[in-house]
Amino acid sequence: MSQKSKILIQFDSDRHASVFDSIVAIDSDIDHLLTHANVNPDDIESLVHGAMFTRGANDLKHTALFFGGNDVTATEQLVAAAKKCFFGNLSVSLLSDPNGSNTTAAAAVLCAQNEIELSGKNITILGGTGPVGQRLARLLGGIASENKPPASIRLGSRTLKKAQAVCEALAERTGNQFLPSETNSPDSIRAAVNDADVVFAAGAAGIEMLPEGWNSIDSSPPAVVIDLNAVPPAGIFGVLATDQGEKRDQTVCYGAIGVGGLKMKIHKQAVRMLFQSNQSILETEEMYRIGIELNK
Repeated sequence: MSQKSKILIQFDSDRHASVFDSIVAIDSDIDHLLTHANVNPDDIESLVHGAMFTRGANDLKHTALFFGGNDVTATEQLVAAAKKCFFGNLSVSLLSDPNGSNTTAAAAVLCAQNEIELSGKNITILGGTGPVGQRLARLLGGIASENKPPASIRLGSRTLKKAQAVCEALAERTGNQFLPSETNSPDSIRAAVNDADVVFAAGAAGIEMLPEGWNSIDSSPPAVVIDLNAVPPAGIFGVLATDQGEKRDQTVCYGAIGVGGLKMKIHKQAVRMLFQSNQSILETEEMYRIGIELNK
């Protein structure tokens, strides 16, 4: 008896399903891709049941779900609705990567780890209250070596109130503590990165978050800076999107494209892993674990 074809069903809350995600899926050894756009939580049950009830239990591992889209909050609502559809052994595997936030965060953390031991270090995340910033914080908060404490993680935001709210939510979710920081002026940004060993810029595209002069701060400059903005101007002044471990003065630099190579490997491997069983749930922490294996 021939093996069932591998079908990936792509869900987007956007008007159009992501072309980027569709191409990555096709390049990840699937057989068929079904795309659905403008999906809302009320649509999910019938769509997911359609995936669950059309194949026998032994063949469910050949069907999987991918949740993308630009609106991270909307995508998280779709994922939550999909999980409620599963019961007993009746389920299909799913992968969530809204706006590339999970794969990007995992790849960025791993790039930093390639350059420096993160346990016990001071880490600043500019744009830390956004989707990628929050996922960076979650992953970084869980890193500690046997003899060293977790990193001290500062989340920067244009408003202190928002930074405080996100830090509290992350602390409740992870059990780790995070430091809020207002970063809405050159002086406040300078203060947020002054003692940082590593700085991530995870803000919106085309916004400079760390201006010229960051590498001449009062204390020693960061050992590593990672700018996840691929749209000019750079999120960190002087960092090129193609930087991949380039050293400028005392600092190792990564740009969005430099991180993107590993991000793409994680994304494709995650899609392939969906078809190993019918019960995989691949989100932020799972992307990081996949990346660890690929990064060896």
